[in-house]
Amino acid sequence: MATDVKKIVLAYSGGLDTSVILKWLQETYKADVVAYIADVGQGEETEPARQKALKTGAVEAIVKDLRREFARDFVFPAMKANAIYEGSYLLGTSIARPLIAKGQVEVYRETGADAVAHGATGKGNDQVRFELTCLAFEPRIRIIAPWREQNWTLTGREKMIEYAKQHGIPVPVTAAKPYSSDRNLLHISFEGGILEDPWNEPPKDMFLLSVDPMDAPDTPTYVEVDFEEGTPVAVDGVRMEPEVLMEKLNALGGANGVGRVDLVENRFVGMKSRGVYETPGGTILYAAHRAVESLTMDREVMLQRDELSPKIAQLMYNGFWYSPELDALMAFVNKSQENVTGTARLRLYKGNCIVAGRRAEKTLFDPKISTFEEDAGAYNQADATGFIRLNALRLRVRNNAGFFKGV
Repeated sequence: MATDVKKIVLAYSGGLDTSVILKWLQETYKADVVAYIADVGQGEETEPARQKALKTGAVEAIVKDLRREFARDFVFPAMKANAIYEGSYLLGTSIARPLIAKGQVEVYRETGADAVAHGATGKGNDQVRFELTCLAFEPRIRIIAPWREQNWTLTGREKMIEYAKQHGIPVPVTAAKPYSSDRNLLHISFEGGILEDPWNEPPKDMFLLSVDPMDAPDTPTYVEVDFEEGTPVAVDGVRMEPEVLMEKLNALGGANGVGRVDLVENRFVGMKSRGVYETPGGTILYAAHRAVESLTMDREVMLQRDELSPKIAQLMYNGFWYSPELDALMAFVNKSQENVTGTARLRLYKGNCIVAGRRAEKTLFDPKISTFEEDAGAYNQADATGFIRLNALRLRVRNNAGFFKGV
């Protein structure tokens, strides 16, 4: 074991893994451990986590409030890109990790540490997200990943729980609730334990941010979201800071059972994993944003952005937030959002988020052209004849050449 490591900054959450790892780092490296806690909107968990870290032996416990930066610089840009991984996942954990790691590097510099550490396993995506970010900001940084070290013997939940008991460390994982969770302003995720069997339905008492859609109110809730150049700025006409806006939409969506996703996803490391997510506010935002885009975005610009969205989501999921390719793609996304200013009205009802209306001052929707009634010459329907025949030309030529084998 290296003896030149005297101080380690551990990305600490207070959960099972990082609680055990804090003590393990002290015992294994004989080094001081600074617990770094990133507040990305996990509610009241940060102060108990800080106290727990100090009681477990951390020489210092530093909390960084990253909520506004997370909402403004991570959640909203991902939404502008319509970044959805494998059709369902709104990337709640994926886009939080680069921000957390960036803050960890800042603490590493501030405290004069020799290394950073994290609790991500060798099977997951988070190890990649943390380390790609750390290395992007500090190319020579020493990274300790206990789960990948040869002398790490705590290779399962049961062993870690036993280790925690031996050292008097309280842990949130129990036999009754053996899954792990991650929470921030955008979502809460659940993995492991009883969820490892994709056939098992998630238990009703597992969810924290949303009521069961069947138990949601029998009357719908309407909400309006205002956007300026693709960025949400107000709810129901009240302007809010980014983190407050997210909290407001989470409360509204959660009360109506909106935003639950049960997904078997493809991890970057190559395996499939089952995750259950609650993303009430994010679900509302994505639907509202798309509604305003439908009025204000040019067809070909929208098509181009939508073709890029899966790639952007993949880069974010895989941990390449601070990469030149994502920078380039997001430059296009930001350009595409310059006219996305307007308001969307949504109806929230028993797990559903339904667009009820949309409006924009610079709308491309012209009722004089699209109407089914008399249009007073705004559109010459006879023009469609040539349009259709020109588009059919290659099909006609193909038929004449004998290639068409249709009916």
